[in-house]
Order: sequence, then structure tokens, then C-alpha cells
Amino acid sequence: MSTPVKAPKPGPRPAGAAAPRPKAPKPGPPHSVTATAPVLTGAQAVVKSLEQLEVDTVFGIPGGTILPAYDPLMDSAQVRHILVRHEQGAGHAAEGYAAATGKVGVCMATSGPGATNLVTPMADAHMDSIPMVAITGQVVSSSIGTDAFQEADICGITMPITKHSYLVRDASEIPRILAEAFHVASTGRPGPVLVDIPKDILNTEAPFVWPPRMELPGYRPTTQPHGKQIREAANLIAESKRPVLYVGGGVVKAGADAELLELAELTGAPVVTTLMARGAFPDSHAQHLGMPGMHGTVPAVHSLQKADLIVALGARFDDRVTGKLSSFAPGAKIVHVDIDPAEIGKNREADVPIVGDCKSAIAGLTEAYVDPGKERLKAWWETLDDLRARYPLGYEDQSVQAMTAPQYVIERLGALADPDTIWTTGVGQHQMWASQFISYEIPGTFINSGGLGTMGFAVPAAMGAKMGHPDRMVWAIDGDGCFQMTNQELATCAVEGIPIKVAVINNGNLGMVRQWQTLFYDKRYSNTGLSTHHSEDSPRVPDFVKLAEALGCVGLRCDSPGEVDDVIRRANEIDDRPVVVDFTVGPDAMVWPMVPAGVSNDEILYARDVRPAFDEEEL
Repeated sequence: MSTPVKAPKPGPRPAGAAAPRPKAPKPGPPHSVTATAPVLTGAQAVVKSLEQLEVDTVFGIPGGTILPAYDPLMDSAQVRHILVRHEQGAGHAAEGYAAATGKVGVCMATSGPGATNLVTPMADAHMDSIPMVAITGQVVSSSIGTDAFQEADICGITMPITKHSYLVRDASEIPRILAEAFHVASTGRPGPVLVDIPKDILNTEAPFVWPPRMELPGYRPTTQPHGKQIREAANLIAESKRPVLYVGGGVVKAGADAELLELAELTGAPVVTTLMARGAFPDSHAQHLGMPGMHGTVPAVHSLQKADLIVALGARFDDRVTGKLSSFAPGAKIVHVDIDPAEIGKNREADVPIVGDCKSAIAGLTEAYVDPGKERLKAWWETLDDLRARYPLGYEDQSVQAMTAPQYVIERLGALADPDTIWTTGVGQHQMWASQFISYEIPGTFINSGGLGTMGFAVPAAMGAKMGHPDRMVWAIDGDGCFQMTNQELATCAVEGIPIKVAVINNGNLGMVRQWQTLFYDKRYSNTGLSTHHSEDSPRVPDFVKLAEALGCVGLRCDSPGEVDDVIRRANEIDDRPVVVDFTVGPDAMVWPMVPAGVSNDEILYARDVRPAFDEEEL
């Protein structure tokens, strides 16, 4: 058993600080070759380029076509390779690393099935704007298009889910292409970039020139917003009586939390933070209404529906936020700030479109805003505070429940963890409860799969986050369904000395699917039972404690509410190995509030008896 990971140590990013960007190579003459330029193989050029780009961690698995790159990687004193157990784990780990550090995450795989196993992480990174570079091997150039062994057109496959894809044709182009890949992945709206390299190119020698000249004539992200739109937006905020700041993940990506706090306090407007923006605005702040959307808080959902002005900051009007789009915020004017011009007007027309980086745009709004006084917002806040008092987040009284409430487990995890703990989740009920019952005060501390909703995200993402921040506690909150998709990466964590902690919220079912079957399918539970609970008729399959131990981890179990705090404390004290805690919880708990799919946010349901949250006069 190796010791816990000690390097690299980029350290936590201070709240409000912009995410670090990789150092772009300085301009040089195109394809310049000097007498002193070393001659390297394409494989050596890959590793040398990664070193020049200050990469410290790569997640991957070697195979036939990428194998030449693994030989020089063995000699790198700077780049540490983490040998994962599945390529999907490599991709999600790169995402977790990127989301936690703000740097570009890197993963590697061989051709064919190795590359296609990265498709889900690339799609996930594309949806959630995660900067990632995937380097894949490809069959030799002469065999491309012949259906050679382990050939797949990974560039074609991933074209819709990457910012850009490269098929390298010349070994001398490797430095330029990798420099461009990192630049494209990390600038503008971040996202994944694929670099596919045939095996013969990896074995071909060519002069290595650094820095290369990047050739991106059509790529010029707009970062500085237009002053006229900023002034118009500031005027609308000053005139509005029911404004809302609708905050998305773009604020986190831009490191704009300090600017957001200043704007919110200056204007007095309520703030709602999406699933991807939890922590961008402190949960403890009096102006924070919580998360909007399908499982958002009642006051957050109501504020958007009844607003006369929505200021969308780095958010994309996702269907999980808007509900039935035609009925979303019918009386609101829209100010939409986004670095991606394709998002503005895509789902909801903007009255004031602002293309630019959220940090610059929010700072500009603060500077341009002239405060007319906050008295005009008094009635608005009275309504929202009333809803906050009447519809708090909660769950059944734990003292009268036979089984542990999953919400209670997650609430206690948050209460007993370090303030700067990084949390990752899978997808489903546990993800929603983690967004609701843990208080997030620091941006970048809640990492989850939002847009794609990828089961199995939590464990490898936690591994990546821990590699990025080895000195911080990292908890993966997972469901018993999600956990069984990628738990093999716990072997990676044990062997590589990456001591993450995993809380398995074990309700014996695919919980969110079961919730929908309860509400919409007359309790016909078709294929949602997972047999992970012990009963008189059957043992636990699998037994998560034994599985954890087999994978080199500490396995703990919690079967009753009275054990919860003690087990969490024991897990928190273990820092030399990964820890898995099997929390046995009841199967019937549901996520409330809930807006059923395809209906208006006005029809949000609040309690187990499926009653509307809003009275008729409030609609």
C-alpha cells in the first residue's frame, strides 16, 4: 500500500480569485526550426509539450496505439500518470481535477474502445463547460479508414461534444496542436478538446520547437462586454421592483464570486444559484434563496416565475430550471450575460444580451449601477421571506423513523466536515439532497454532473479533485446504483495513495427512478430494485463493506440514525487510505420540492402528499 498522494500541491484557490489558465506559448515564427532544436519522436514531443504546458497529472490506461507515448512518460519528473481501471474513470477524474483546480484536466487512452470509453466524459465536460484535453492513440495513418484492429473514427464520433478535435498528421505539429488544444479548452467557454494521434506519428522523429505559433484565425472569444449593454442592464436593475440574479456555473468558471457578492449587496436583489453554481454565492447570505428548478426551493422557483427582471449570469436557461419554457417567467425582462454567444437567445430571448466574461461583466454592472434606494424592493422581499418561512427544506422527523433518513445522513456529513471540503456526487436523489442539505460557502466545492446527468461520476471525479487538492478533504456522495458503475476506481485510489472518502446512500434502489414510478407509474417498480439491502430472503449483493476492503479501502457501515455521527467522525479521521461508508437508508424517501417534467414551474409540489406549494392567489 503506497502512502497518500503528496504531489502535486497546487493548493486551494482563494474565494473570488479567477481560475488559473495554462500559460499559452509565446508567439514565434511559424514552424521555425533552428540548429539547436532537439529532434524528438512524436511520443517524446507529447510528453515534452505537456511539461511545457505545466501539466502535473494525467489519468489514463495504455494500449497498443498510445503505447509509444507511455515510454517517455515513464521518465518525466513532472507529469504523474494515474493508472485508472477504466477509461471512463480517466475522463471523469480529469473533469474532477479541472473543476477543483480551474486548470485543464488531461486524460489518455488507446484507440477504438479505449477512445470510445472517453465519449461519456467528453460529453459530460461539454455540457458542463469543463476544460479537458483527451489524448488518444489511433491506428497507423495508412490503415485509417480500413476498419483496422481497434480503429474508431473518434474525431467524427466526438465532433458534436467537443470544442475542437484534432487528427495529427505530422509529428512536427504536435507541440502546436497541444498548445492550441489547451488554449481552446481553457479560454472562452471552457470545454473538452480531443487530440487523436496515429501510432506511426508517435514513432516518427521531428524537430521539437517551443514555443510554437498557434494557428487559430477563427477563434477569438469575446471576454470584454460592450459598455452600452452594460449601462442598459444597470438601468433595468435600478428600475425593477422584482429583480432576481439567476447565477449559473459561468460565474464559478470565471472566478467572479467576489464581484457577484458586491453586485448583489449593492442592488439588494435576491440571488438563486443553479446546481452548477452552488457555492458561487454563500448559502448563509440573507439574499440567497437557494437553488431554482425541478428540485429547487419554493422561494427560488417563485422568484423567477414572478420576477419583472431576471439577470442571468453565466446560466443557460436549462429545461431543469425553466420547466415548461413557454410558461417560464412570463412577466420578466431578461438580461443575459454569457461568454458563449450561442447561448444568448437560444432558449429565452434576451432584452439586453451581453457577451463577455462574467467577471468583467458583473464588475461593469456594479460600476454602472446607480442605486435609487432599496425601498422599491420591500414588497418583493416580504413575499419571498414569507415563502421562505412557510416552505423550508426539510424531511420527516428522524426520531420517529425506523430507518435512517438519507437527508439526515447528508446533512450530518456537511455539518461534520471541514469548511473547505470538496464534494462530488453521482446523479439522482443523493445528488439533489447533497445540493439541498449541505451548506456551500466557497465556490468550487460542489462538483457534479449537471447537464449530462452521468451516473458513476462521483468516485472518479473525487479522485481527480483529490489529486488537484491533496491537502483538502474530498467526499464523494454516491447512490448504490451510481456507485456500482465506477467503484473500480477505488482500487486506483488505494494503489496510488489517494485517500478519498465515499458515502454510499444505500436505499436498495435506483432511487430517483423509483420516485418517478411512485408518482407517475402507480407504484409499479419495474427493474429498480438493486438487492443491496440485507433481508431475511437474501444477503446484500454486493456487500459494500466487503467490496471496499477487497479494493484496498476501509469499509464502514451505518444502519441506524444513532450511529451516523460516530461513523462519519471515524471516516473523517482516516487519512491514509480511501474510506467507504455504506449508509443503509429507507427506500421511500423522496426529493421535495419537485416540478414534474414538462409542466410549468407554477405547479411545483412541496410535500409527500403531492400538494401544490403555491396557493391560487400566489400564482
